[in-house]
Amino acid sequence: MSKKCSLFLLVLALVLSCIPEMSAFAASNTIAKQVGNSNPLIDHHLGADPFALTYNGRVYIYMSSDDYEYNSDGTIKDNSFANLKSVFVISSADMVNWTDHGAIPVAGANGANGGQGIAKWAGASWAPAATVKNINGKDKFFLYFANSAGGIGVLTADSPIGPWRDPLGKALVTTSTPGMSGVVWLFDPAVFVDDDGTGYLYAGGGIPGGSNPTQEQRANPKTARVLKLGADMTSIIGSASTIDAPFMFEDSGIHKYNGKYYYSYCINFSGTHPADKPSGEIGYMTSSSPMGPFTYAGHFLKNPGSFFRAGGNNHHSVFKFNNEWYVVYHAQTVSLARYGAGKGYRSPHINKLVHRADGTIQEVAANYAGVSQLANLNPYNRVEAETIAWNGGILTEKSSAAGGPVNNQNVTSIQNGDWIAVGNADFGRSGAKTFKANVASAAGGKIEVRLDSVTGKLVGTLTVPSTGGAQAWREIETAVSGATGIHNVFFVFTGTGTGNLFNFDYWKFTQNNTITGTTYNTETDTTLTNSVVEATYSDDSGTPYANFNASPDAAIQ
Repeated sequence: MSKKCSLFLLVLALVLSCIPEMSAFAASNTIAKQVGNSNPLIDHHLGADPFALTYNGRVYIYMSSDDYEYNSDGTIKDNSFANLKSVFVISSADMVNWTDHGAIPVAGANGANGGQGIAKWAGASWAPAATVKNINGKDKFFLYFANSAGGIGVLTADSPIGPWRDPLGKALVTTSTPGMSGVVWLFDPAVFVDDDGTGYLYAGGGIPGGSNPTQEQRANPKTARVLKLGADMTSIIGSASTIDAPFMFEDSGIHKYNGKYYYSYCINFSGTHPADKPSGEIGYMTSSSPMGPFTYAGHFLKNPGSFFRAGGNNHHSVFKFNNEWYVVYHAQTVSLARYGAGKGYRSPHINKLVHRADGTIQEVAANYAGVSQLANLNPYNRVEAETIAWNGGILTEKSSAAGGPVNNQNVTSIQNGDWIAVGNADFGRSGAKTFKANVASAAGGKIEVRLDSVTGKLVGTLTVPSTGGAQAWREIETAVSGATGIHNVFFVFTGTGTGNLFNFDYWKFTQNNTITGTTYNTETDTTLTNSVVEATYSDDSGTPYANFNASPDAAIQ
C-alpha cells in the first residue's frame, strides 16, 4: 500500500511539474473583447459614432462619450445620450493594441464637464470628425462636433490628441448658414481634405414632415449637405450644396478612391424601401466632385443587429491605413455582454472594406474577429499601460504622472486577479533582461509578467510597494527570464488589499545584450567562391567581424 501511494505521489509530482506556474486566484473575465479577437476595439469603456484619422503611422478614433446611466436602484437605464458632452480618443499603430487618450471636454455651457468644457457655447458634443491640414508649414488638427442636432462646432490643436482650443467661440455651421435651410437634424459631421488642400464638411439628416412624413419625404428627404471650408478650415465659403441622398437618415461619411468621391450615410428606417436601399444599412453615392452631384451606387454595411444581436442606429467612417481600406463603426456589443441587452450603449469596431475593380464596394463582413494585428509591438520602447489589447476588470483615468502624452491616462481600479494584455510583443532572439513599471500606490501588490495567457509562463514578478498615494509615482524594476520571441504579454495583478491595489502608468523591458547560438569560424567554416577573407577585426565592444574581398560573381556561404 505504501509503495502504491509513493508511486502515485511521484507521478502526481511529475504531472504538476509540467503545468505552468499559476497564481492562486481566479483571473477576472473579459467583457466583450475576447483574447485573440480585435473587436470591439476596447471594452473597458464605451465609445459611439466613431470617426478615423490616420497620421504618422497611427489610427486615431474619435467617439461620442457614451457612458452608462443608472436608475436610483442601480439598474441600467436606456441610453438617453445625456452623457454626450465629451469626445473619447483612442489610437493604435497595429489595430489591436489601443492606447486610451481619455476624454476631450468639449461642451462647456452651463458648467458642463465640471466647468472645464472648451466650447463654452455648446451644451453637447455628438458624433465627432477630425482631420489634419498643413498650414504655413505646420500640421494643424481640426475636430468638428455637433451641438446636439442644432449646429456644428470646431476645435483646433497642434497634435491629434490636443490640447484643444475653440477658435471661434461659437458654432461654425447653424441653420442660418447659407444653404442649410431644410435640414431637420444639423449634426453628424464628416470632414475631408482633398489632394489640393481644400477642405469640405458634410452634415445633416432627418426626415421632413414632422411626425407624419409622406413616402416621398422618407424616400427623398434632401437633408444632407456639403460645405466648402475656407483655407483656415474654420470658415465657410459660399453656400452649402444639397446631397439628394435617397432615404437619408443620418451619419455622413466621405472618402476618395481612384479619383472618385464616395459619400456614405445611414439609410432611414421608415416607409417602404426598395431592395437596393435596405433600412438601417450604410448606403453610398459617388461623384466626380466633392461637392456633388452624387449618384446612388449601393450599400456596404448592414445594421449591427445583423451581426451582433443588438441593432440600433448605424454609424461609420471609412479610412485608409497602410494601403488597406477599413470601416470603423459602432455596435452594442459591450453593453450586451455586460447587461444582456444593448440599451443603446455603443462601442467601436473595425473591419476591412474592399473596393471592387469597377469601383463598387463589397458588403463588409462585420464580426468579433476584426482585423489581424498589422505590426509587432516593441516591448523595449516605453509603452503606456493604457495601451491595451485585452483586459479583465480594469478602468482608466486621468493621470498626473510626468512624461506621458497629452491628457495622460493610467490604469486603475486594479484588484486581485485583474489584468491587461498586449498582442504580439517581439522580444527578439536575445530576449528581455528586466521589466520596469511606473506605479503609484497606497496599498501595494504585484505585477506578474506572463506569456500568452493569464496563466501562461511566468517570466518575472514585480513587487509594487506603497509609494505614498494613488498619484505618487515611482519607477520599479525587476529581473525577467525566458521572454524571447513574439508573444502576447499579460500583466496579471495580485494583492491582498481591498479596493484599488495600485495605479499603473507605463512599462518597458530592457534587452539582453548576449545572443546565444552556434559560433562559426570565418576562415574554416565559410565556403567562399571567388572571394577571400582579407582581414578580421574587433569592434569597440570587442565583437569580432570579418572583411571579405570578393569579385562581382563571388558567393559566400
